[in-house]
Amino acid sequence: MTVLDDESSAGQQKRANPFSWRFVAPLYLGSALNPINSTLIATALVPIAHHLHVSVGRTSVLVSALYLACAIAQPTAGKLSEEFGPRRVFQVGIALVLVGGIVGGVGQNLAMLIVSRVIIGVGTSAGYPSAMVLVRRRASQAGMAAPPGGVLGGLAVAGLATVAIGPFIGGLLVDSFGWRAAFFINVPFTLAAFAMALFWLPRDLPVEGARSLREVASRIDVAGIVGFGGAMTALLVFLLSLPHPDWVALVVAVVLTAGLLWWELRAAMPFFDVRQLRSNLALTRTYLRATGTLLGVYTVLYGVTQWLEAAHGYSARTAGLLLLPMGVFSAVLSRWVSARNLIRRPLIAAGVSMLAASVATLFLTTTSPAIAIVGVTLIFAVTLGTTTVGNQTALYSQAPAEQLGTASGLYRTFSYVGSIASSVITAITFRTRVNDQGLHTIAYILAGVAVVVVALTVLDRSLPARPDPKPGPGPRNRSADVSRQQGAPMTDTTPAIDPQHSALLVMDYQPAVLASLSEAEALLERLADAIATARQVGVHVAYVRVAFEDLDYDTIPATNKAFAPFVGTGRFLHHEAPETAVHHHVAPEPGDIIVRKTRVGAFSTTDLDEQLRSRGIDTVILAGVSTSGVVLSTVRDAADRDYRVYVLADGSADHDRDVHDLLTQKVFPWQAHVINVGDLPGLLSTAEAS
Repeated sequence: MTVLDDESSAGQQKRANPFSWRFVAPLYLGSALNPINSTLIATALVPIAHHLHVSVGRTSVLVSALYLACAIAQPTAGKLSEEFGPRRVFQVGIALVLVGGIVGGVGQNLAMLIVSRVIIGVGTSAGYPSAMVLVRRRASQAGMAAPPGGVLGGLAVAGLATVAIGPFIGGLLVDSFGWRAAFFINVPFTLAAFAMALFWLPRDLPVEGARSLREVASRIDVAGIVGFGGAMTALLVFLLSLPHPDWVALVVAVVLTAGLLWWELRAAMPFFDVRQLRSNLALTRTYLRATGTLLGVYTVLYGVTQWLEAAHGYSARTAGLLLLPMGVFSAVLSRWVSARNLIRRPLIAAGVSMLAASVATLFLTTTSPAIAIVGVTLIFAVTLGTTTVGNQTALYSQAPAEQLGTASGLYRTFSYVGSIASSVITAITFRTRVNDQGLHTIAYILAGVAVVVVALTVLDRSLPARPDPKPGPGPRNRSADVSRQQGAPMTDTTPAIDPQHSALLVMDYQPAVLASLSEAEALLERLADAIATARQVGVHVAYVRVAFEDLDYDTIPATNKAFAPFVGTGRFLHHEAPETAVHHHVAPEPGDIIVRKTRVGAFSTTDLDEQLRSRGIDTVILAGVSTSGVVLSTVRDAADRDYRVYVLADGSADHDRDVHDLLTQKVFPWQAHVINVGDLPGLLSTAEAS
């Protein structure tokens, strides 16, 4: 066999198994770095306090610092992965964790350790979102509607497994090598993850087009990130100052929060999507449930660990060992719950078990036997095992398919808020001394939170027992979703397209419009193929974008329901804003038709009809976002102007998948030929042959 044959065979194996262990191993390890640093530190807080001669309560800032950094960096890392490539972001994140681990390992004071935890938090935040982008791209390249269920499940298991054994491993390391081991443990893990990513992960494509700092800042909403981080930091400073409140910090937190809400309501691509919270209250309740239950779980993880060591007198190793059954049982239970695809009952169990465990904690004292402590933590394990799966399934059921990415990012942000709150509670309660009274105070707080969680679950009539059986974004239904989105393929009666008298209309393919679509990347790839096919045979390409000059805002009357609410903002889809430009993946070329509109339809408020007629065009091929917006309006208008109309079903998308299906399968065929991107070459070659 020749070398060429060897390479061909290897390529065939890669295509046959796109998700080999070489591909998934670095992703699992990178995603596990966050829970590693979340759990291992739990057993090191008391030894750190003793070494630095500070109270145990003050060391809780090491927990909140990491979670605050994660709450800000996690959604940002996902956006950067889309912009600059997931492999690049993944490797930069790994490098930051390495730096943070070394800084913490050699740290001589609490300030250095805080800096270390912030760096680690930012670095570990890159692991999960970049892994998700890599998995999605690999599935797309392999022609798969979705990756194998075990791939995504492996990412979740990697986190839960680390939570399960983290406290025990942390206690073992701290007991054997001292608290610095909780930081230095990052060195071997990051070196291994970086090497695996370097050799086993596919290289990112070159970044297309020049990116100004202004464009990048707008796309990732730097102002929103800074506002959220500032507000959370100021609030954290205020809470940690109790019982001697820092009122200045509270005022700063309130002002920044108000400014953040004002900004995010007007941002085209918000970091903290306030509009989604307001419009989808069922999903908002899911966020609040996740915040409450994770607050309880992590308060136990950190608070009980400190109490076991400082008050009960256990070593770090023994404290970690006592928490090991909690992690193992929660992991086993979560797998059992996920296999049954339930929502309501697991979430009720999460709230009730948290309430029961909080009440049981009131009876723990420094004289309680180890078996009693393990028993209480096992009740909390029910909370962790059911809330993780139940809320995640509820999220997939409640979030619109095209907004699933944004909804998932916001879900993680709320989860980190709960984790931050847990560290604040522990810090305030154990500020001066770790004792039974402080533990019981924590129990009362958790019981109150549990009552709220139970109420949010039991009284939520919109919470289903199981996910909606209609095809949705989950892995089991993704194939059905894709086939439904693409619409019916062309039939034998679909007429051929004359390239010389036809134009492909690319409508509203702008970052501001695409931002809310979870499948925007795949949509852009399909449209790029359609544009390339059209150009090869001489089909004209026309671009339609919605954007407003300063004077245009004054022409929008109060009767215009779509645009009137944004009059006066001065920023909504401004024509100079980077997010209103045509997306760089499908950018115009010299000679293309480009028009700017200030209403929904492509022909309204533009000279598109005149430009098409002047070139002898009598056929238009439509691709746009959204199907119920610009595509619907343009189909009607183009048909009334006597154009022959084609609609690219899989080159268009809508926020509501059912609406997209209804229009492409039932409505458009009355006035247009509904085709797919893959049909274009055949229709165009038929025309050339004739």
